[in-house]
Amino acid sequence: MSDRTREFATAVVRRLHDAGHVAYFAGGCVRDLLLGRPAKDYDVATTARPEEVREIFGKRRTLAVGQSFGVIIVLPSPQDGISPVEVATFRTEEDYRDGRRPSRVSYCTPQEDAQRRDFTINGMFYDPLDCRVLDYVGGERDLAEGLVRAIGKPQDRMREDKLRMLRAPRFAAALEFQIEDATAAAIRDMAPELTVVSAERIAQELKKMLLDRHRRRAVELCLELGLLMVVAPELQTVEFAAARDRILRALGLLHEPSFELSMAVLFQTLPSDAAVVELCRRLRLSNEETARMAWLIAHQHDLRTASSWSAARLKRCFARPESRELLEMLRVQLLAEEGDLHPLLFCEEFLVRTPPQELNPRPLLTGADLIAMGLSPGPRFRELLEAVRDGQLNGELRTPEDAREWVRRASAANPS
Repeated sequence: MSDRTREFATAVVRRLHDAGHVAYFAGGCVRDLLLGRPAKDYDVATTARPEEVREIFGKRRTLAVGQSFGVIIVLPSPQDGISPVEVATFRTEEDYRDGRRPSRVSYCTPQEDAQRRDFTINGMFYDPLDCRVLDYVGGERDLAEGLVRAIGKPQDRMREDKLRMLRAPRFAAALEFQIEDATAAAIRDMAPELTVVSAERIAQELKKMLLDRHRRRAVELCLELGLLMVVAPELQTVEFAAARDRILRALGLLHEPSFELSMAVLFQTLPSDAAVVELCRRLRLSNEETARMAWLIAHQHDLRTASSWSAARLKRCFARPESRELLEMLRVQLLAEEGDLHPLLFCEEFLVRTPPQELNPRPLLTGADLIAMGLSPGPRFRELLEAVRDGQLNGELRTPEDAREWVRRASAANPS
């Protein structure tokens, strides 16, 4: 997929070149190519104006999603099944009044365009037709030295788009780089200004950090730079301070977790469902993400006593889709605290010896069955059905007739 996207992006550059324009790969894809990593997306920078890009590729094959900022999306053929390519005109940007968007854009040379970008490692261009790198900001040097360095004055770059303060630790962690000293100092000084960034953009950066295998280092850097406490002041507690190192170890031990599981591990010291819901509301997380994260945090200690549970309780727990994540949370917590692994081993052994279909078998009785037996609907219905279900899961009731006989006896003993 990446190779085919690169071929398409190269074809876009060639088409622009043939039309008399300068065009290069730009940004993160250049960084990834130089590092020998697969590029997720390919961006192209060009001297062609937005209207010229649309004229060259046709309006049916382009989307003017950011034309006022000089950005056009060029679409591949639907049957290609590859990513579109973003084509941007070389530009300078000024007057970032909202900490993100410039109020004035001017077209310029590649050298000038490079100066407005965030970090040197993201500020290079690559000509796929001549196979040459164009580096006006020292990006190749910083790639070789393993540094995330802001282009120009770090304070200016962070002021232009304050989300860059979160992007720096994400890049540093993912690439196993260090953040250059002046850049790190600027982020520490300006960290409180992160509050002006929209919750949606902050949540998107958190997702990228926490879904990456270097999530522990990313969170460590966010703590060192004073960013995490701005994003989540809920963590400014004695409980989090005491558990900090253990939580960081647990984050590093997670194996391909969901975003919700990573968040549950990071925010496991939140004291209540209400605190979890408030955090998720502020970050504009979905109701599903909120519910899943809250459930994991609320039940994070349950499995430690699983060896004393009935078979019914075990089966009810592991029939839930979230239960495997709860088990993974137990695993990393026990390993991080170097605790007794018996609860983990017990749960794993239970799942090995219990066929999946036994975790949530078809109920022996339904409400309709109780009515057919002459019982009237009411609060007692739920109690009887729950008790029958427990008997079924515990292996005490095996057939519908067993269940009906149990209900008859229970009803006779307690007619109310």
